[in-house]
Amino acid sequence: MTIEAESATPDFLHDQPHTIVERDGVRFTVLGTAHVSKASVEAVKAAIASKQFDAIAVELDTNRHRAMTDSNALAKLDLFQIIREGKMGLMAANLAMAAYQRRLAEQLGVEPGAELKAAALGAMENNLPLYLIDRDIGITLKRAWYSLGFWGRSKLMAGLAGSLLINDEVDEAQIERLKEGDILESSFGEFAETTPQLYEKIIAERDRYMAAQLREQTEDKKPREVLAVVGAGHLKGLTEALENAPDHPLTTCDQLNTLPSGSKIPWFTILLCVFLIGGFAWGFYHGGAELGGELVLQWVLITGGLSAVGCIAAGGHPLSVLSAFVAGPITPLHPALSSGMVSAFVEAWVRKPTYEDFLTLRDDTAHLKGWWKNRVARVFVNFTLTILGTVAGVWIAGLSIVSKLS
Repeated sequence: MTIEAESATPDFLHDQPHTIVERDGVRFTVLGTAHVSKASVEAVKAAIASKQFDAIAVELDTNRHRAMTDSNALAKLDLFQIIREGKMGLMAANLAMAAYQRRLAEQLGVEPGAELKAAALGAMENNLPLYLIDRDIGITLKRAWYSLGFWGRSKLMAGLAGSLLINDEVDEAQIERLKEGDILESSFGEFAETTPQLYEKIIAERDRYMAAQLREQTEDKKPREVLAVVGAGHLKGLTEALENAPDHPLTTCDQLNTLPSGSKIPWFTILLCVFLIGGFAWGFYHGGAELGGELVLQWVLITGGLSAVGCIAAGGHPLSVLSAFVAGPITPLHPALSSGMVSAFVEAWVRKPTYEDFLTLRDDTAHLKGWWKNRVARVFVNFTLTILGTVAGVWIAGLSIVSKLS
């Protein structure tokens, strides 16, 4: 039930977008904030100082909360573990979004998400329970990725790279989206606005997830008054989800944390293996060792060569370049391995990042040159550009083999 009582609205909520919803015996005051507004930070501080709330909830997951409140969080990264677990792409996206937020902070004089940080610190200082209600960003990005087709994924990567890595001032349109929307949505620029699948995964699903988390986390302790601090873009959807959500919030969370099972079938890898084996066999059968050997050599030189070129563009060590060349022809045939993983692992081993690299990582990645200067960031650049070189090599080598066979 949404409560409208303007006459009883506390001073700290005046002129601030908010709703008040009662559900399961708990009264939720949902405060919609602008992620780049000093006024939102002050409103959050005033709300906590009012002593009217028994608990605080914030639009953060565990990892984002740790990164926001622990200045040494990046210094504690285990780079080799990230590579071994295949989380390089996710970590690179997180670093890119952090760089985007740092540029915003420099341009606007306020750190994006400062009101969420103020809410988290305010809860700790006042000994109030803190509920982290947002979905893990890794799951959100993976569900968004799986919902898009090939061209959608290409546009998503291009939009992310363009809006986060180009060292220009953030334009007014993006700033306005942040005032009314969501940091994650704004990071993808206009693509998020024009792609229904992306909006569903990044905004609508998180509205339902956060509503379920609010109910799940307050079920046992039963606080009477809860302040929920979320971006203004989530205010309407979260309120509706709180009012209309089913009776089993844990089931909702489980469903929204599940990755599509169909995405685990490596169709591209299977088709590529069939194509190569069939093409090589056809070449050896009809053209003998000369044609068959030429096809194999083309595949090795083109995929390996372009993988190495990508690694060179990333400023990779000669051993990293060599490993990229060796891995380029092989890893496209293995669904769980990539040339970028191999090259990045060698780069991190040969040029071991220092503690100073980890400490300056957040500042260095705010600028394009810093991605090549910082040894930690350069591992991620190596990973990305080596993979891009391999992808280009696969398509070029594939077309070359088709032309030879025809």
